[in-house]
Amino acid sequence: MGNYLEKAEIPWHPGFYGAMELELAANKGLFEFHREYNLGKEPLRMDLLIIRKLSGVPVRNEIGHIFKTYNIAEFKNPGDGLSIDDYYKTMGYACLYKGLGEKVGQIPAEELTISIFRDRYPRKLFHFFKQAGHVVEEAFPGIYYVKAPAFFDTQIIVTSRLRGASHKSLRLLSTKAREADVKAFITEAVGLRDPGDRNNVEAVLQVSIAANQELFDEIRRQSEMCDALKNLMKDLMEEELDEARKRGRQEGLETGRQEGQENSLLETIKNLMLNMKWTADQAMSAMNIPAEKRNIYKAKL
Repeated sequence: MGNYLEKAEIPWHPGFYGAMELELAANKGLFEFHREYNLGKEPLRMDLLIIRKLSGVPVRNEIGHIFKTYNIAEFKNPGDGLSIDDYYKTMGYACLYKGLGEKVGQIPAEELTISIFRDRYPRKLFHFFKQAGHVVEEAFPGIYYVKAPAFFDTQIIVTSRLRGASHKSLRLLSTKAREADVKAFITEAVGLRDPGDRNNVEAVLQVSIAANQELFDEIRRQSEMCDALKNLMKDLMEEELDEARKRGRQEGLETGRQEGQENSLLETIKNLMLNMKWTADQAMSAMNIPAEKRNIYKAKL
């Protein structure tokens, strides 16, 4: 029970946002991504709004085949249900988004799609659809089109049933991530150099590591994968360290440079220890902190 509760507290959505941008990376520049998009002035937000900027360019990713100009994506955490009410709530988001245009008809209904992501197969929901006369068609493995009269084009993505190399990032957003997917994701991620891509990789890994600690512990014991994961996380943490130093410099203008930089360094050491299961010495070694200063930081951890 305790382990389940811990996983229930995992912030899944940042990982989902990163995974979706990685999913559609082959068409980088074709889409705009708006996270937690506000619907009006009240705090009613969709998980992700994806705006397609060019209509004539084909989308390579299977999930993007259905995409039109305006695409609403909702993500359900692995422990969440997906009921008929959840389905209609997402439909409600789409209706609100269409109805909140600055002028009548600004957002055509035929240019709006809905995508709902969930780790497990929603058997009861699909049974309801069939009883209601809606057609559910598996367009690609794990990707189900829902054809219902007078509604927006809709797909439900069962991430555990996705197949193919292009969906690794979404399959990692599970409490039952597969070792082969993790290894393939790490191997591919090591070669990414675009800062945005690497930020998305970090978001996916942070969630997946938190949800699959035993699996990642096993992978760390495999020398080749351990080195790749360490190098990847080291690179990511070095980027974070650079940001920490920048924050430290900014804080130094206000409260003293040394104190601000030290707080940022301590935060980065803690992140390395948490994500990589490293000791304080291993984390500080990866950060190239001089040996004579390590006891000072240890005392403040």
